[in-house]
Amino acid sequence: MTVEGNFSQIHPTAIIHPGAEVAANVVVGPYALIDEGVKIGSGCLIHGHAHIAPYTAIGERCEIYSYASVGTPPQDLKFDGRRTETIIGNDNVIREFATINRGSVGGEEVTRIGDHGLFMAYSHVAHDCTIGDHVIMANAATLGGHVIIQDHATVGGLSAVHQFVRIGTHAFIGGKTGIVKDIPPYVLVSGHRAKLHGLNTVGLNRKYFPESVVRALKECYRIVFRKEMSIQKALEEAEDKLGDVEEVRIFVDFIRGSQRGITR
Repeated sequence: MTVEGNFSQIHPTAIIHPGAEVAANVVVGPYALIDEGVKIGSGCLIHGHAHIAPYTAIGERCEIYSYASVGTPPQDLKFDGRRTETIIGNDNVIREFATINRGSVGGEEVTRIGDHGLFMAYSHVAHDCTIGDHVIMANAATLGGHVIIQDHATVGGLSAVHQFVRIGTHAFIGGKTGIVKDIPPYVLVSGHRAKLHGLNTVGLNRKYFPESVVRALKECYRIVFRKEMSIQKALEEAEDKLGDVEEVRIFVDFIRGSQRGITR
């Protein structure tokens, strides 16, 4: 085990593999388990009974609560035991019993989480997911493999996201929602099978989006989802009328790039 500096506080009952690297100012609680190849950045707090599995890199100032399992092998029948990774950024909070699996076979073989995320109790991030910054996953929210969640999105409690789905920036998913198709940026969805319910105006206002941008997004939403025309023509019209607004371009480009189809 490599411990930087003299300020790390490691409980004597914690088990840390000799191949782990623990930076300065890290607190490790009782009975925590830190495995081979783990790297923990400065200022992290690892609560008692937390498990950090092999080949996991954790940034600075993260807090991992009791009984969370981070970087454990993927729940994927084709996984062959090879070395894959979990990479977690700075200032994340991972609550009790949350589970984050490392990458599986194929692709980049990495699960990535950005900065400033909140992963509430019993939430689950499956193999090869890519999570942006400031993402919130509420209690028992669950992701299948290869899901992409962009910055500032929120996934409500008890929701389930199908493999390979993308969730756009600033989208809000209500609780107990099943998501099988892509969720565009800036929208609100909910339902047993996800349905659009307009823009996430509350979230946009809380993030201090200018009123002019919100108006443009509302008009873009109306053109794309309320007019009776093909999606291709609707996107062209929205781009022609509102393409000078960056958020509209993000909205349009996200829908054009969809492989699974868009939630309507």
